[in-house]
Amino acid sequence: MEAMTDALFPTAPDKHALERGAALAPRFDADGLIAAIAQDADDGEILMLAWMNAEALKLTIDTGQAHYFSRSRNALWKKGETSGQVQIVVELRVDCDQDAVLLKVRPQGDGGACHVGFRACFYRVLEDGRLVERP
Repeated sequence: MEAMTDALFPTAPDKHALERGAALAPRFDADGLIAAIAQDADDGEILMLAWMNAEALKLTIDTGQAHYFSRSRNALWKKGETSGQVQIVVELRVDCDQDAVLLKVRPQGDGGACHVGFRACFYRVLEDGRLVERP
């Protein structure tokens, strides 16, 4: 996996370049993954957290549509390919040390993001030690 990462994205030469430089040099974890947060570009709601490998990140950048890596299936997936909930990427941001990405997206289809059927994956609230659904 590391060889693919190296082929698709550069490694920052130093901390300053990583944190302040203009080059996208994502730092994938030991499994070759980086956390990816999808946020609705229009209303700011956090829709989901997923993972990307280098190929998913590159496809997202190249196509303008969100691609992720499924850890449970050990496979690349294009968001919405079967559900219709395609995510059009409006803006891609990286955090300060380039080990997480934020995708500002416009969800297509029914506007949802969660495979359980909710608009966002964060549909439960902790109340008195129990999870309560709050769409």
